[in-house]
Amino acid sequence: MRLPVRIVFEQRGEAPKRLSAIVPLASVIAALFFGAIFLVATGYSPLDTYSNMVHDSFASSRGLTDTLALATVLICTGIAAAFAFQMNVYNIGGEGQLYLGLIGGSWAGIALGDHLPSLIMVPLVLIVGALAGAAWIFVPAFVRSRLGTSEIVSTLLLTYVAASLIDYVIYTPGSFFRNPNTSFPQGRLVAASAKLSPFGDSRLYPTIFLSILVAVVLYWMVKRTEFGYRIKVIADSPRAAHYAGINASRTTMSVMLISGALAGLGGALLIVGPYGKIEPSIVNLGYGYAGIVIAALARNNLAAIVVSAILFSGLRVGGEKLQISTSTPIHIGVMLQGAILLFALGGEAFRRYRIRLVRVQAVAT
Repeated sequence: MRLPVRIVFEQRGEAPKRLSAIVPLASVIAALFFGAIFLVATGYSPLDTYSNMVHDSFASSRGLTDTLALATVLICTGIAAAFAFQMNVYNIGGEGQLYLGLIGGSWAGIALGDHLPSLIMVPLVLIVGALAGAAWIFVPAFVRSRLGTSEIVSTLLLTYVAASLIDYVIYTPGSFFRNPNTSFPQGRLVAASAKLSPFGDSRLYPTIFLSILVAVVLYWMVKRTEFGYRIKVIADSPRAAHYAGINASRTTMSVMLISGALAGLGGALLIVGPYGKIEPSIVNLGYGYAGIVIAALARNNLAAIVVSAILFSGLRVGGEKLQISTSTPIHIGVMLQGAILLFALGGEAFRRYRIRLVRVQAVAT
C-alpha cells in the first residue's frame, strides 16, 4: 500500500537569481492564461481581445504615447511603494499622498505662477508637491519610527481623509482652488508658467524623463550609498542593525518621508503635465494603489519599476479602449491587473520556498 505524502515548504537559503526574472514573467503569463479562460467562458475571443489591447496600447503611436503618459505618474507611485517596502515598511497610503501632491502643486502654480518664470516655476511646483506628500505621511512616519505603530493602518486611513480634502477644496464655494468662472465645480487652472507643453498633439509630456531619472537615481542610491546599506541591514536584521550602531528610528523616518515625497511628486507631475489643475476625478483612478501592484510585480526593484509601470500602464490603456474598439467589457483590463498582482505575490512564495513531497510514515498499532 502506498504511503500518504504531505507537502512541505522549505525556505531557500538563497533564492536562485534566475527566479528573480522568471517569477514576474511567469506571473504575467499565468494572468493572461487564466484571463483567456475567463474570456472564453464569457463568449469572447482571447486572441482578438489581447491583440486589440496590444494594438491600442503599444502598437500604435497614439496608444504608445498614451501608455507612456500614464506610466509617468505610475512610475512615481510604484517607486514610492517599493522604496518603503525594501525596508519592510508598508506605505499603503501613496494614493492619499498623491492627492496632497496635487493640492500642493496646484497651490504653488496658482499663488506663485504669475510672478516667476517657467524655468523656476515648474521645478517649484514639483518641489512643493513632493513636500506636501512628505508632510502627509509625517504623522504615520513619526508614530511608526518612535512607537512602532502599524503604518499600514495609519497611511491607509489618511488616504480617505485626503480624498475628502480633494472634494472640499473643489466643491466648497469660494475655495482658492475652485474655478470661479464655471457653474459646475472645477479646479482652478495654474498659471501658464507652471505648465509644460506636450509632445506634439499627444498626451505625453517631458515629465516622463524625470520620473525615469528619479527611479534610476534611487536605484543607484539604494545599491551604492551608505544610506542604502543601512536600509538593507535594517530590512535583513533589525537586531544586527542595532549592534552595528545604525539608528533604525531615524532611517525609518527618512524612508517613509522620501516615500511620501515620491508619491506627492506623482501628483505634482499631473499639475505641470496633463491636468494643470486639481481634477476631482483623480479619486476614482487609483494611481496610488496601482503603484503597490507595480512594486509587487517588479519585486521592489527600483530600476524594474520603470518596465513594470509601462506594462501595467499598457494593460490599463488597452483595457480602457476595449469598450470603444470592440464590445469587450472594460473590466477585462481591471481583471488582468488583479490577476497579475495575485500571481506575482504567489510566485514570490515559490521564489522564497522550495516545495517537497514527504512521505508520512505509517504509525504501528
